Amino acid sequence: AIFIGGPVDQGRGFILHRPTGNWSSSLKVNKNIALTTSKDILQAIANNEGPEDCIVTLGYAGWAAGQLEQEMASNTWLSCPADEQIIFNTPIEERWKAAAKLIGVDLSLMSNDAGHA
Repeated sequence: AIFIGGPVDQGRGFILHRPTGNWSSSLKVNKNIALTTSKDILQAIANNEGPEDCIVTLGYAGWAAGQLEQEMASNTWLSCPADEQIIFNTPIEERWKAAAKLIGVDLSLMSNDAGHA
């Protein structure tokens, strides 16, 4: 499966994987997850020689300078630690719920409506 990583530069690939292999352009997210953007990993995946656990995405989401920090400070986003078990081993349709559970949030209790009390 190929995921949409965001609306910006959707012709560019980003691969989340366990930090194995010696790829041209990798960034370690944490000790168990890496992000690679080089063509060598895409070629290896196409040849069935890439990382065993990986997620292929196209595009990314971007923010203006300071915008994401402001959104985080105003609680616009829920954030949780990057968990390789959720990323690589949890069925796609269950990942959001599993990630929310890491921070004690039950998504079934959330509402799409907003307002003031």
